[in-house]
Amino acid sequence: MDLSIKCAQTHFQSTGFQVPGHGGNKKDFGGGAADARQGSASNRNETALRLEALVGDLEDEVFCVLGRNVANVFTPNATKDFLWKQDKLLDAVKTINSIEDIVAFIIKSKSQWFRLLKSVDVRVDKSLVSLRLQAIADHRALLASLGWPPPLTSESNRDKGSELPNPLVVMQGNKRDRYSRSFLSLCALQHLQTRRQERQLDLVGTKDYCKLGLWAIDELVSPIASRVERHFLRWYDRPNFIFALVYKITKDFAPGIDDVLQPMIDEARLVGYSAKEAWVSSMVKMLSTFLAKRMFPVLYERYQDKKQKQVAGNSWLHLIDLIIAFDKQMQTLASMGTTSFIRESLESGGTLRDLSALSIFCDRCEWLKLWAKIELKDALEKLNLELENDGSWTIYSKTKLETREMEPFSLSTEEDFKAPVIADAVIKTMQSMTDRCQTLPVNLLRVEFIRLSACRFLWNFFNIMLQRCAETEFVAGHAEDNAIMQVCASINAARYCESVLREWNEDVNYLEMRIAELDSNACLEKDLDDNCYFFEDEIKFLMKFETDWLGEIMSDLLRRFDMLSREYVENKEQWGLDLEDSALNAVVGDDNLSITSDFVEALDSLRDRLHMLEGYLNSTDFLDLWRSVAEGLDHFIFSSIVIKAPSFSMKGIAQFSVDMRALFLVFHPLCSRPEAFFPCIRDSLKLLELNSEDVKHLQSLLIQGRQTSEHLRRYGVVYISPDEAEKIVKPRNLLV
Repeated sequence: MDLSIKCAQTHFQSTGFQVPGHGGNKKDFGGGAADARQGSASNRNETALRLEALVGDLEDEVFCVLGRNVANVFTPNATKDFLWKQDKLLDAVKTINSIEDIVAFIIKSKSQWFRLLKSVDVRVDKSLVSLRLQAIADHRALLASLGWPPPLTSESNRDKGSELPNPLVVMQGNKRDRYSRSFLSLCALQHLQTRRQERQLDLVGTKDYCKLGLWAIDELVSPIASRVERHFLRWYDRPNFIFALVYKITKDFAPGIDDVLQPMIDEARLVGYSAKEAWVSSMVKMLSTFLAKRMFPVLYERYQDKKQKQVAGNSWLHLIDLIIAFDKQMQTLASMGTTSFIRESLESGGTLRDLSALSIFCDRCEWLKLWAKIELKDALEKLNLELENDGSWTIYSKTKLETREMEPFSLSTEEDFKAPVIADAVIKTMQSMTDRCQTLPVNLLRVEFIRLSACRFLWNFFNIMLQRCAETEFVAGHAEDNAIMQVCASINAARYCESVLREWNEDVNYLEMRIAELDSNACLEKDLDDNCYFFEDEIKFLMKFETDWLGEIMSDLLRRFDMLSREYVENKEQWGLDLEDSALNAVVGDDNLSITSDFVEALDSLRDRLHMLEGYLNSTDFLDLWRSVAEGLDHFIFSSIVIKAPSFSMKGIAQFSVDMRALFLVFHPLCSRPEAFFPCIRDSLKLLELNSEDVKHLQSLLIQGRQTSEHLRRYGVVYISPDEAEKIVKPRNLLV
């Protein structure tokens, strides 16, 4: 029997299928089912034989490729061997593609041939590895024959500003043709391996990040890396020289590589690949490899030593600064003069792993945590320096003229929120910390870095605000002006931070990071709806902080008002005096009446406090504050005077009306109709000022309890309940 048939039978028997003629003595009584199984087995045999033949051809072609070594492809004697070897390599690529087509069809048809496919993959992978190693070795020999890499700047006597020579640009004739063939062969092998990996990992059409590298261009960088490493080691304490040299090499060779290699990439039909982008990507990876092997491990170890911690931390931050600046330079260089997807990604704020030297943190979580720790320590030191400044908590308040002139044209800034200087410093520091990690290639890494550095820095500032407010010894009713100003500064800082964080929450970068964080199961499922924004917890804290301390200020105003108006409120008899001179139908009010003397001090204190708070507090919180104070005073006066007064004479009603209108005038600078914010007092005045006929009619309706709410609305009374209205209108020394 033919060897290929035996192999096919072996594969099928291992998977549980019976090859016709070798199924034992079992009888089939199924009729049509037996024919179907026999037809299916025949198809399996044909497919297995086809795969066996292709794999055999592949192994023969690989043997031919590996069997010939060409020392110098440009010698006349080697030309024929080189061309023959390249043809065999391309034949092997075609064979593997044919195998992939069959394998893809088998998978698509959901055939359960697992052992057969595994056996084929093992043999093809082995052949593909051999082909790649040989193709790369031949390509390296070709590059060496071309004179690549050329002398670098530090090895030549040329002027410092001159460009480096590019041997690829001067290739002509036979050299250019040989290089083109070798380049296309590597591209074909890479495309083939990518196809197989996507199929094996079930990632067709899905990529974790943009893969810009090309093997052929990586081979251009490999000898450069070997040559520049000795310079890098010499410049260990001057890393800026390292970054400058890498950028110069990349920039000088980029135009020539783009002109020479891009047509070859187009000929290879590699969709989405750019020669210049691949060149920049490979140079970035070269530098990243050096940093990961030679620099960061040393700094990490030094930081563990207490004696060297400070110096190592400063060196770490300096190196990060250089990397961030370098990444921006390289990304700009990669996108310059091209309309590819790289440019669109950069313009939309995206980052690409292969174009960021910070990609070294992807595989070293301990380095990322140390970086965040050092950044946090540095930020806290800067914050402490700011706090030592006497004016750090000074409230910036624009004059009314400036506010009126600039309001239509200004955005929300720290001035609009009357935020202290320290709040702006905190936001700028946090912005700097978040910006420094934007070139990290993975969203989850950026999330972890921001959570460990910027967010902890912000919470530290929150604790400072809490401590500052707690140290004011803020006692409601006895708070000093300085204590109130100190609390207002913290409230303004919180409001400003909240506004900025809300804006950041809407930014697409933070939305993407939050989605990645939720998808990584970092949050409990029950929190998914509540914490849909990146800074949700921070905003909740700030809102509670503002509410709590605004409540403290409001309590101070109300208790102070209560203390200063206590005699006025407790003197219930004053409202029922002078009845004999009043007529029921007389117009309520007396131009000769003045504000009750016991009420004046409370009104003056309230007016002064509100005026002071208007200057100290941001407009949003001040609006909430004075409206809450008005609501509290409305309830206090209504429940303490109107409801509890034993009787109201006409003189008492007039006096009460004068006093309440004086109270309204305190709030008049804040709104055009202050009485609207005292609904209970306003309704009480309407009831007290009713004439005798209306009082009798309303009183009878209230006693009968018929549609009392509707009748109250007829008199303009909305907020007072029928029971409360009955207490107000029932006879209290009125002459009926």
